[in-house]
Amino acid sequence: MLRHAIAPSARYTKASHDVVRHPRLSSDAKILLLYVQGLPDNATFQPLGELARKLGIKGRAYQKAKGQLVEYGYVHEWRSQGDRGRWITEQLVANNPLTSEQACHVRATPSAAFPVAFPAARSTAPPAPRSPSTHSPTVGTPIAPTAGGYEPVEDHSDKTTPHPPSEPERPTATTDPAAGPAADPTLLARAERVLLSLRHSRRELHLGVREAAQLAVEAVKWLERGLGESDLRQALLAERPKEGVRSAVGFLRYRLAQKLPETRAVSRPHEPVRPRELVECKGPGEKHTFRPLLDETECTPCRLNAANTAYSAAPSSEPEHLPWRERFAKINTASAAVPGVG
Repeated sequence: MLRHAIAPSARYTKASHDVVRHPRLSSDAKILLLYVQGLPDNATFQPLGELARKLGIKGRAYQKAKGQLVEYGYVHEWRSQGDRGRWITEQLVANNPLTSEQACHVRATPSAAFPVAFPAARSTAPPAPRSPSTHSPTVGTPIAPTAGGYEPVEDHSDKTTPHPPSEPERPTATTDPAAGPAADPTLLARAERVLLSLRHSRRELHLGVREAAQLAVEAVKWLERGLGESDLRQALLAERPKEGVRSAVGFLRYRLAQKLPETRAVSRPHEPVRPRELVECKGPGEKHTFRPLLDETECTPCRLNAANTAYSAAPSSEPEHLPWRERFAKINTASAAVPGVG
């Protein structure tokens, strides 16, 4: 594949790779999300459906794209009834997945402090009907490009730069001698892959690439102790807290430290028993050698021959075979020779 890309000097939108490469978002959902993200603040009062129609996304295509954005936490909606009985739908569009609790907190107190910094979220609620005494909408005021009390990383506002800002460097394994030897890069990559896959099972455990790389240093200890990736994933997803997860990074770091299994004892390899040396058989016949099992001096064939010869030479203990007439006569003769018998 050939690629020719020229970085724009102006009029561009910074998009996260988590959105562009999302495996479960359709192209319509991605385009709609990026389109809303690049709107100026004075154009975010329009409903999401009206913005989609400008892109040619209508009908079932829009419903499908919106359903995916809602499912994965990029779009949140609230319906409320105004003073005159009219229903108003307020929409929140974020370029990073938010849980329902986080979205409600951003909506209620956009300047409140969160455990982590969320990217800018845009409100696309339609303007409320104006009263004769006011000239500004009472609902749907654009939210400032801050969330959780933190400024977005590299927020240039309306300024333009010659080239789009580069991504932050990913942390590497520590090489501090006091911290112990550096982890295996292969194990680090496996641990990071497990951490990034948690968002597919539980949306509140969504991690960025940089966050997953930092936690992989702790998660790799599980793999070094002989556990597999499935065991690590099951331990991180088990026992879901009732109050929910406010900070995915803090929750996973605590669980990685608290549930770390003990080190498995390394079994020593079994040393095979070396066979004994060959010795000369002391039995009769030609000289030959054999390998003894214990302390025997003759080979097995010689010992069997000696046992058979001794058995053949022994006197027979079987009784003499006599016809029955002679046997009775012998018994009678013996009985007559005994005094008092007969």
